[in-house]
Amino acid sequence: MKNAYLQFNSRDEFQRIDISKIVFFESEGNYTNIVTVNKLKSVVCMNLMTMQKLLSDNLKSDAKIFARVGKKHIINHSYVFRISISKQELVLSDGCSFAFKLSLSKNALKALKEIYSSSSSKEK
Repeated sequence: MKNAYLQFNSRDEFQRIDISKIVFFESEGNYTNIVTVNKLKSVVCMNLMTMQKLLSDNLKSDAKIFARVGKKHIINHSYVFRISISKQELVLSDGCSFAFKLSLSKNALKALKEIYSSSSSKEK
């Protein structure tokens, strides 16, 4: 995948973010926080459903690196480090410079774990 960017332009601000550097999106009402590998957090004025549609429309096939997990998060598959259903926790990390722990429902984590379990069994 070549470098693809999300761009957000408002009256007072312009943001350009390399999608490969986005770790996750987190809903906060009508706003979405975008968290990147260098731990910067950007806030955009759109809800998570609108963000999900924007990713799909703008990134086309590149949007598959992202997955909606539960009601509050869209994650980058590239950074899934650990899925702990018993702790209700998802750890996103590059294995070296950052680790984000997200609290998610058991159902959301089970569904995510199933995606990885079924894809790894197909690779064998």
